[in-house]
Amino acid sequence: MTAASRLRRSTLRQRAAAARTARKAARALATGQPQPATVHLIGRGLDAGTAKRFAGAFSRGVAPTAMGETVIKLKGRARKAVALKLYDLATFAARLAVYRPRDPHAAAQFASLAA
Repeated sequence: MTAASRLRRSTLRQRAAAARTARKAARALATGQPQPATVHLIGRGLDAGTAKRFAGAFSRGVAPTAMGETVIKLKGRARKAVALKLYDLATFAARLAVYRPRDPHAAAQFASLAA
């Protein structure tokens, strides 16, 4: 296998994963149930990496609509249950209208999402 074909296969895998993530987020938002900030950001069109990077800062200082619980993986086979902040669409839209990261490129992305 040549380097070019490896690159093409990798690109296709990444595109498929991004499309799958966006589709999953859109389905979750269509239910009308409160969702985490990451799901809201991905559903609005932000890529998954950027959404995960800014979800913590985005949700800081905002009262969640509901609280959930999820499991995270620690070292080895250990797992831990952690609290998960869930936001409805109105709360998310209000926060999106005012939140801008310091990074100019990311701030432009958030501004386009809010528009």
